[in-house]
Amino acid sequence: MNSKIDPSRLPIEQIGRVDRRESEYKPEKSQIQQGGFDRVLREEATGLKFSAHAEERIQRRDINFSTEELGKLRGAVERAENKGCKDTLILLGEKAFVVSIKNKTVITAISGSAIKEGVFTKIDSAVVS
Repeated sequence: MNSKIDPSRLPIEQIGRVDRRESEYKPEKSQIQQGGFDRVLREEATGLKFSAHAEERIQRRDINFSTEELGKLRGAVERAENKGCKDTLILLGEKAFVVSIKNKTVITAISGSAIKEGVFTKIDSAVVS
């Protein structure tokens, strides 16, 4: 008796055609394109969300944040929330943010001379920090 296995004699089941579908996990477009790591870091540090509009403004105007500024932003939102504010302008040095206090979302961001030239609408309060 021959102890060698002949591969041509092994039963092989045919499988169906492989369907090349995209992966089930699809990260949101905004997670990929809008800010990436910087955005996640800001959101984790402040407990705030940043709208797509705010993220676009932050990127276009090259607005950067120190950890101290992120802490001040969070503190300003907490103070506004304690006063019952809804939509607040937060002035933080040379930066300004319009924040929905109820949704804890930064709606837009402004920096530099644009602050002095700007007209802020649809706010019910302002916090200088």
